[in-house]
Amino acid sequence: MMASTLTWQMVQAEALRRIRARDWAPGARIPDEEDLARELGCARATVNRALRELAAAGLLERRRKGGTRVPLTPVRKATFEIAIIRHDIEARGLSAGYRLLSRHLAPAPPEIAVRTGNGDLLHIRALHLADGKPFCLETRWIAIANAPGVQEADFATLSANEWLVRNIAFVGGEIAFGAEAAPPQVAALLGCPEGSAVFEITRETISPGGPITSAVLTYAPGYRMRTLI
Repeated sequence: MMASTLTWQMVQAEALRRIRARDWAPGARIPDEEDLARELGCARATVNRALRELAAAGLLERRRKGGTRVPLTPVRKATFEIAIIRHDIEARGLSAGYRLLSRHLAPAPPEIAVRTGNGDLLHIRALHLADGKPFCLETRWIAIANAPGVQEADFATLSANEWLVRNIAFVGGEIAFGAEAAPPQVAALLGCPEGSAVFEITRETISPGGPITSAVLTYAPGYRMRTLI
C-alpha cells in the first residue's frame, strides 16, 4: 500500500484491533515505530501520531528509551455505545418516528475531506421524532467505499444510523459533545426558537479500510443523554 493512502486514523484503527485481539498482549512491548511504518507501508510520522493518540486515551504506555507497551492495567475510561436513535426514543417510553429529508451524492466539504479524502460521499439529512415531535436531526456523510451496500440501502423508512449499526463493523473513532445555538434552519426543523441551546454530538467512525461516516446529531432542547460507565 502506498504511504500516501494510509492516514493516522487507519493506523490507529489497526493498532487498536491488535490490542483488542491480544495480538499485542497486556504488558507486551509493541514493535518500534520504524518497524510498524515499514510493515504498514506508511510514514513514521503517521505511526507516531496514531500511537500518541492511543497513549493519550490510556491504551498504550510510551516511555523514553523504554519503547511503547500495552499497559497491564489500562486507565478506566467511559465507553459509549453507538446507540440506535429509535431505541433511545423507545427506551423513554415514547413512540419513534422518522423522516428522510434529503439524500444525495456530493463532494465532501473541506472539514470532512481532510479525513476521508476527496471524492463524492453520500450525504443524508433526516429527522427523528418522539411522539410526533422533533427529537433529533441527523446530518451524515458516508464514505461509500468503506460502507458496502449503502448505495442500495433504502433510507426512506430505515435511518442511516440504524442501517450502519446493523451492517458495518467499525474498529474505532472519535466523539465530541457540545451545546450549540440553533441556527434558523435547524431551529425550524427542531421546532424551537432560533438561537436555542441544543445538545450536539459529533461522531466519526472508522474501519480497517478507512473512515466510514462523519455524523452530527442535533437534539431538540431538553434532551438529556444517559449512558453507562
